[in-house]
Amino acid sequence: MRFQFLALALPAVGIASSIAIVAVSVPKATAQIPFLPQMQAPSSVSNDSNNRVVSGWIYLDGRPLFQIAASKTNFPERSEDIQKKLQKIGQNYFQSPAKTAVKVEVRKVNELPVIYVNGQYLMTITSEDARLRQVDMSTSANQIVESLQEDLQEAKQERQTQSLIDQGKIAAGIALTIIVISWGVHSWQRRSRKDSVHPQKELFNHPTPADQPITTQLNQRQHQHLQEVKKRLFELTQAGIWVGGSFLILGLFPYTRGFQVGILTAAQFPLRLGVVLLGTYVTVRLSYALIDRFASTLISSGAFLTLESSERLQLRVSTFSSVTKSIATVICVGVGFLLALVSLGIDIVPLLAGASLVGVAVSLASQNLIKDAINGFLIIIEDQYALGDVITVGDVGGLVENLNLRMTQLRDSEGRLITIPNSEIKVVANLSSRWSRADLTIPIAYQADTEQALKLIETVAEKMSQELQWQHQILEPPQVLGIDQFGDRGLIIRVWIKTQPLKQWDVAREFRRRLKVALDKAGISISVPQQAIWVNDDQLLNFHSKELSQR
Repeated sequence: MRFQFLALALPAVGIASSIAIVAVSVPKATAQIPFLPQMQAPSSVSNDSNNRVVSGWIYLDGRPLFQIAASKTNFPERSEDIQKKLQKIGQNYFQSPAKTAVKVEVRKVNELPVIYVNGQYLMTITSEDARLRQVDMSTSANQIVESLQEDLQEAKQERQTQSLIDQGKIAAGIALTIIVISWGVHSWQRRSRKDSVHPQKELFNHPTPADQPITTQLNQRQHQHLQEVKKRLFELTQAGIWVGGSFLILGLFPYTRGFQVGILTAAQFPLRLGVVLLGTYVTVRLSYALIDRFASTLISSGAFLTLESSERLQLRVSTFSSVTKSIATVICVGVGFLLALVSLGIDIVPLLAGASLVGVAVSLASQNLIKDAINGFLIIIEDQYALGDVITVGDVGGLVENLNLRMTQLRDSEGRLITIPNSEIKVVANLSSRWSRADLTIPIAYQADTEQALKLIETVAEKMSQELQWQHQILEPPQVLGIDQFGDRGLIIRVWIKTQPLKQWDVAREFRRRLKVALDKAGISISVPQQAIWVNDDQLLNFHSKELSQR
């Protein structure tokens, strides 16, 4: 089991490896692999709601150059204006001869520092920019000038032919590395799938102990959940390798780096939601595997397993596992939903406060649901019945097909699905809890030899209980209780046969068939309803006497 859970974590390494496939150290003027762009949403600098100041980055070829600050209402316009001016200045500079130097200078206009690039106006430094860097406006302007000088020269160097060729070589190396890693992950996945098949074959080919069917079923479920998680992680690893590698290749060239930034900007929220959804899905699947693992360990340890309760334990484990998985699913989905809201930047504290008030109102309006949940919990804990039991509730009864905290669903003999809220279950009759009983009433004619009939019934019952086919189903020697009553059909003889749960009907049918054959051979008839009519009317009797005398 340790190795199975270790195998789940290892595919995730491929996702991280796809982010840093190749690490090359080269001189500044030659080809290089850029780091991922530092995409940051505008952040708050001031908490004043009336004049809130936010900050953000200015980009060149998808790389962050410097930060600016402005009020929340003016920031989008100022950021867009500086970005357009910088793009125009960059295009003019990049089209100039290779050895042309860039000139970035600071001028004073109305006592405010103004930045010019090659004689073209770029931006004016404001007090918000200075407060953002915690320096004065002149120092802030000089810092931006130094950054612009260096970054513009580097951007022009990247557009040279030799630099593009070197970056192309790195892109080819990254692509080759992606193919090799993807092939390795695929081979590992195939080998892992083959290795996981052999233990399962051995598991089903050696069912020797009495509790093996229960543990086999639980281990099979656990294996399926783990395999599903491993499959999804492998698929995600492959997607991470190819998407991450392609993303790095886009960032190598100044002409495609803008697409990298656009993709990263557009995919921020979907990526966060995807991570939350994947985490929720994996958590649910792992919780299912852990629940099955716990149940299997509990059974294998023999903590509650006895010869008389093995069948009952199987039903209880199935019910417990099903209900626990439902609760785990609700919890994981609820936590995942809250995390999704947090990832989208939604403050969940007011939402939780409002949800608590709504919960109180809903609880007052839906008291029956609360009663259902409480009664369902008690039904499961007290083992009143479980999945696979045959029960009778009031005027309805049938096989329990579904049981949760809300309701119980029965399938009756006519195939109808009956749904009963748990709060409506007051008195329940369980016909299959631990053992069952075939209660037989056999009518014998009054004229038959009673002792012979009793001896014949006992002989047929004992012979049937000793046969290999019925030994496992009949738990104790059948009891012929004797003559139970005098009825209109004859003498009623009662027979009790203790059986395995849900086997009473099969045993009763076979016993009736055998007894009918034995009674026919012995010449003992099964009585039918009889009536004797006595007439005490004197006038009617005299009338019949006169008719007889006249004849």
